[in-house]
Amino acid sequence: MNFFQLEVFLHVVEHGSFTKAGDRIGLTQSGVSHNITALETELGVTLLKRDRKGITLTTAGEQVIPHMRAIAANLAHIEQKIAAVNGMEIGKITIGSFPSFTAKFIPKLFSIFKEKYPNIDLLIHEGGYEEILKWTEEGTVDIGFAAKPVKNVEFIPLLNDPLSAIVYEGHPLSGKSVLNLKDFIDQPFIMLRSGCETLIEDRFLEAKIKPNISYDIKDNQTVLSMVAGKLGITIMPDLALPEKPEHIKRLPLYPELSREIGLVMKSSKHLSPVAMEFTKVVQGHFIG
Repeated sequence: MNFFQLEVFLHVVEHGSFTKAGDRIGLTQSGVSHNITALETELGVTLLKRDRKGITLTTAGEQVIPHMRAIAANLAHIEQKIAAVNGMEIGKITIGSFPSFTAKFIPKLFSIFKEKYPNIDLLIHEGGYEEILKWTEEGTVDIGFAAKPVKNVEFIPLLNDPLSAIVYEGHPLSGKSVLNLKDFIDQPFIMLRSGCETLIEDRFLEAKIKPNISYDIKDNQTVLSMVAGKLGITIMPDLALPEKPEHIKRLPLYPELSREIGLVMKSSKHLSPVAMEFTKVVQGHFIG
């Protein structure tokens, strides 16, 4: 087994496609297939299943991929350390982020980092909290941005993002200055299922109120469109709201409810040098 075969295998798993993996590393589809076959032959096991649904890991693949990712990470660390000794900065950082954080903060954070380290490649995987935590734990991403609660990862707090009630213009509650949970009783409720639902459900449970959930929706914009269409009201993070919302009104909640957003990583002790530098840039931006 050589490092290039390992790199090819990890790219196939990451992209779920021989063609996409080949495009990333400059190989034809047959070249990717040849390297995977050679790796499987040398190891004596089948690592990937190929069917109509796409490419997935076999049981053997699931068992070895954490070790392969660790080998790749260690080799990347060595390259970065040697480059630093020679006065150069090389490498890449793979980052997990959720949509509202990506839109609001990632362009600025990437711009700050690239100004200081122009030769470092920054890659981003976007998903929900659970996906980001899974990617972080498995090593698919070096670091991620997510909100509490988290488990099996380290968490560095960055900011608190308030959650607010969102009603449509002309709604009977739209004239109030603040809403409490009793105001939601018997109101058609649209639950945003992007990660914050745990906070919302726990708050309703504490108040002994069962919301009248009419829709469960994962996409922020879809929820806002449904509220604007007078299909119900909702609670969602301020970060997910457009700067100039149309046909909807934001109302603060009482008592206040917020999500704590932070950096997540498998282990700060094992971050690559360039990933550690990125965390410093992030902390400097939010914490100072």
